[in-house]
Amino acid sequence: MLSKQGFDLWANDYDQTVQLSEENNQYPFAGYKEILNTIFNEVMQKPSSHILDIGFGTGVLTTKLYEHGQHIDGIDFSAKMIEIAKEKMPHAHLIECDFSQGLPDEIKVKRYDSIISTYALHHLTDENKVAFIKELLPLLNDHGEIYIGDIAFETREKLEDCRQESLAYWDPDEYYFVNEEIALALSDVCKCEFHAISHCGGVFIISR
Repeated sequence: MLSKQGFDLWANDYDQTVQLSEENNQYPFAGYKEILNTIFNEVMQKPSSHILDIGFGTGVLTTKLYEHGQHIDGIDFSAKMIEIAKEKMPHAHLIECDFSQGLPDEIKVKRYDSIISTYALHHLTDENKVAFIKELLPLLNDHGEIYIGDIAFETREKLEDCRQESLAYWDPDEYYFVNEEIALALSDVCKCEFHAISHCGGVFIISR
């Protein structure tokens, strides 16, 4: 897994790295634009709403929402990526924070119409993903939803197939979503829908 310093160093080249992987329909970013577009279209059903973005990076998705009148709070642990995103979204409330250590107190007291996260939560173990999603649920307004776009698979078998096809550049320090497992783990506390977008990515829609 990349460290905070690693993300700072990668920040300027991040978007180009994503584009190359997506254009070649390769793990890990195959389907990236469609995943972001799916979340954008869902969130925009609620105009002028309050959004929390977990791990917003350089602000690719959040900036589009910001430009369309959405109110943005964001958390990221890379000071460099925050600097890049702040130039695009000067009035957004962006916080430097490692979400793997929990949410900032100033976020815990707020309520959101949408909570979004793209290509960030795979740095949490499966157990910690479940715990973190449970921590996010109380932050939702009535009818609020969590949208997670990430490297994800319907089954563990499909994850393993992708790993075998991508051994040369597979990252063994990341923990990818498996829908049949995460949905079961969350079944007692929320609704969890999964929409596969590519062979290695998709969107989760989670609601209370």
